[in-house]
Amino acid sequence: MKVLLDTNIIVDVALERQPFFGNSETVLSLVEQGQIEGYISASSFGDLFYIIRKQKGRDLALEFLREIVAFCQVATVDSITINMALTVNFKDFEDAIQYSTAVLNHLDVIITRNPVDFPVTTPRIILPEQLIQELSNPG
Repeated sequence: MKVLLDTNIIVDVALERQPFFGNSETVLSLVEQGQIEGYISASSFGDLFYIIRKQKGRDLALEFLREIVAFCQVATVDSITINMALTVNFKDFEDAIQYSTAVLNHLDVIITRNPVDFPVTTPRIILPEQLIQELSNPG
């Protein structure tokens, strides 16, 4: 299964945000263990660096991002992705980019804590706990 990790999942882990940290960390562990293929939109990295750096400093932000790219794929964001994002009817443009990235990179699922921000049925939009449960109870 190929999954796009929404920015909030990565931030939960980087900043150990409660009560979300446990499930988000489990999702990253599933990627690291090779049980799922994890992708992060290339457009998320600027936001991730900015958010993490504000809380933990430049060096820790860079180190965290280096660790993430060691086991997550970086999903391409190009002019086709941006043009698609500009045409879909999403309230939040960043979510439109995430959605377009998932579609154009042929990903199966978007993992997010904010599924209502994604008014689509394909790809599937699921919470971290839903993914964990699906993988714990296959069939």
